[in-house]
Amino acid sequence: MWQGAACNCGSPAGIFSDTLGLKCRPVGMNMRKLVARVATVVAVAFAVVGPAGAQDWPAKPVKIVAPFAPGGTADTLARVLAENFSQIFRQTFYIENRPGAGGMLGSAAVVSAEPDGYTLVVSGIASHVIAPAFNINPPYDGARDFTHIAYLGGPPVGLLVHPGLGLNSYRDFLAFAKGRTDVLDYTSSGTGTLGFLVGDDLARKEKLRLNHIPYKGGGPALLDLVAGHVRIATMTFASAAEQVRAGAVRALAVSSEGRLVHFPDIPTFKEQGYDDMVATTWFALSGPPQLPKQVVEALNRATWKVLQQPDVHQRLVQDEIELKPMTPDEVTAFVRRETARWAPAAKAAAASGAQ
Repeated sequence: MWQGAACNCGSPAGIFSDTLGLKCRPVGMNMRKLVARVATVVAVAFAVVGPAGAQDWPAKPVKIVAPFAPGGTADTLARVLAENFSQIFRQTFYIENRPGAGGMLGSAAVVSAEPDGYTLVVSGIASHVIAPAFNINPPYDGARDFTHIAYLGGPPVGLLVHPGLGLNSYRDFLAFAKGRTDVLDYTSSGTGTLGFLVGDDLARKEKLRLNHIPYKGGGPALLDLVAGHVRIATMTFASAAEQVRAGAVRALAVSSEGRLVHFPDIPTFKEQGYDDMVATTWFALSGPPQLPKQVVEALNRATWKVLQQPDVHQRLVQDEIELKPMTPDEVTAFVRRETARWAPAAKAAAASGAQ
């Protein structure tokens, strides 16, 4: 027991006093002040040092989860980042593909990972906005339950038709679709994709009788569109860009903010009067909640450095991927806006039984 008014510089209280630069005082007189002073110094020390190991990050290999199958845009972006991050940080960054449930399977594994900067995920509108909205009990909230680090960009959605239809503009498409008494089929890369939602949203706004035929990916859908087995599609424009150039597919509108650099003759949905039909199949770099600020800022700077490298930049721009520099706070705000815009559309499609 620390009692009495004697000077106890050899006691634990005295040791604390010496360490903190306090004058040796009788223990019983200023114990509350001493405890307060200790608490303040400890708090300051933790604020300066930060989470354990943050300054030494990365001290071991870092995993980037791509929650979709190899070969897609998410996988491509993950590999571009991993290759360049390995050089920038002088540590191994590697990819783990964990497809399933519209991207939720791999993303859910990241939510529960340690927030130490060694597990990251390529997030996106499909896995973090649309898929959770389609599910009654999603395993996470895509906007709230992640640390959003950097924006990676994404291509817009295009309204594509087979040239055999003889449609040359969006106005032609509306006249063709509204003048029918039967149901008109259209396809996309699959239920739960942004392309599907754009088509479903247009059908609701214009009161069109459209029937969605889902495909398992943009590749198979595009092949059947070129062959004429399906004649209308709403899908990621980057998937069809080469076929549009070749004239095998005709693009009537795109969901970008402005006209595309390499396809300036294709009007936007916004030009057709759909002010809220500005959308991209975007991707971002995210991690578990509560990632250390130092790690987040380092990854944000490194990401934009990678995206601005001439070879990477040229490759992405050719695929009509829109690049924008964003701070982590701006990425988080962006994901929240995208959730507010597209989650209700996804829920409405799910409630109507759209497939």
